[in-house]
Amino acid sequence: MTADALIYHPTVSHYLRFVATTVGRDKLLRTLQYFSRFYAWYLFRTNTPQRLVESFNTLKSQFGLTRKCLRLGKNIEHFKAAATSYDQKNAPDEFLRYCTVGRQLGYGMYLSLDMMTYLDSAGVWKWEGAKRIQREAYRAWFCGLVFSTIAGLYSLMRLRQREAVIDKKEGEGVVEGKKIERYVLGGRG
Repeated sequence: MTADALIYHPTVSHYLRFVATTVGRDKLLRTLQYFSRFYAWYLFRTNTPQRLVESFNTLKSQFGLTRKCLRLGKNIEHFKAAATSYDQKNAPDEFLRYCTVGRQLGYGMYLSLDMMTYLDSAGVWKWEGAKRIQREAYRAWFCGLVFSTIAGLYSLMRLRQREAVIDKKEGEGVVEGKKIERYVLGGRG
């Protein structure tokens, strides 16, 4: 009876749905990786024996390597999204379309270059070019972030312009103003 209560508990079902996706596993592993990083720092600051600090640093590295392994092949998803955005000729806003293409290409390049360094990171096949490739991967990731930030700021500017021209004294204007406010504050709907 107790086992049934545990197995069929809604929390267990939610957890299983969460870790069934690669994104869910990545979030869980990232949380564990960052906790390990924090705890290793905390142990170091409290003069704990170096052996224990090193074990948490190793754990952090292994979680990072596992996350990198889970990302293998994900670059295709970003390249497909870039191509789909680029091919959308009747997009409502051309600038946002190009920002989306730039963001997806940046993330796709990051994941492609990051994938090239996996064997070096895992210690299977060491090569001198891995550090340079990883540096280029970080640059591509940064480009994706820049395009994403520009698109967000541009969208915010457009919403502010749209909000400025609506008449908030009419019923539809009030509703439209509330929609914009909810979107700007993070509700997105």
